[in-house]
Amino acid sequence: MTEHRTGTREEWLKARLQLLEAEKELTRRSDELARQRQALPWVRIDKDYRFETDAGSASLKELFQGRSQLLVYHFMFGPDYTAGCPSCSSIADGFNGIVVHLENHDVAFTAVSRAPLEKLTAYKRRMGWSFPWASSNDSDFNRDFSVWFTADEQREGRIEYNFRREPPAPEPLAGKTVQEWQLRGSEGPVAQIAAMTGTDVATYTRDRPGLSAFVLDDGVVYHSYSSYARRAGRYLGYVPMARPSPAGAQRERRLVAPKRRIWSRLTSQCCALPTARQGRRPPITDRAAPRTATPLRSARPTGCPSLQRRPLQPWRCLPAFSAARRTCSARPPAMHPR
Repeated sequence: MTEHRTGTREEWLKARLQLLEAEKELTRRSDELARQRQALPWVRIDKDYRFETDAGSASLKELFQGRSQLLVYHFMFGPDYTAGCPSCSSIADGFNGIVVHLENHDVAFTAVSRAPLEKLTAYKRRMGWSFPWASSNDSDFNRDFSVWFTADEQREGRIEYNFRREPPAPEPLAGKTVQEWQLRGSEGPVAQIAAMTGTDVATYTRDRPGLSAFVLDDGVVYHSYSSYARRAGRYLGYVPMARPSPAGAQRERRLVAPKRRIWSRLTSQCCALPTARQGRRPPITDRAAPRTATPLRSARPTGCPSLQRRPLQPWRCLPAFSAARRTCSARPPAMHPR
């Protein structure tokens, strides 16, 4: 039997209407906070920050890509990491779909990390991501926006993150490897996450997550807003959608270490192809179809309802959640296994 309180439909409706009033008040308050956020003074950016991107070296102004606003997600991926932060990765899994909508609202988006571009590109390919991701490895960008700190600052309690100063790192934490924590039997959540990134606890916690907003006005870049820690996740990823679920976005849940993405696994509930219903696996190749090519009608999986309505490229196939649960041969180039 469940330990949660139960009741009749009438009792549920009465309680739900009471909650609805509180939700409406929260919405009104959120609207007011949004107006206050937009009214914050802008701070002119005079420093020439340089970033390494897929298109080469770029300035902060060039990250706007012709738009007047820019959102930067400070992704925890330091030079010593072997993989991205699992928490940041779970949030970044939703970036691919939102970039085009942000751009349609005159907002450019990019993630920024301190790791070299080669590491970011390899991890991006492994995870099947296509959103812009720039490296700030040789600039002061992360330091100036309070998402990276030195070992001395960490040890001496001079870290100012999320608009408050943190106490000095406890001696058992600073400089200890995850393996040493495990041997001592005192492995905590931070140590578990650090292990997923291939670093020790101290190195992992010197990088921090955040979200910053910039505006380009009359050729000048201004900083308008920054949010850190839990507040940064309120605007991105799965967290807002998870809140209405019965258990909410549980912070104590164990994070899953990011694995190599295989498109056939991601679309295991996609198209019920005629060949699959006949007991034959659809052909899967390791060559990604170029985006510029016009696919032949015979090359499209005809069993997919999303493709029967209009001629789309194979990689645009939408999940149909068929009962057959077969593998779809339509895989986007960005998520193709390497």
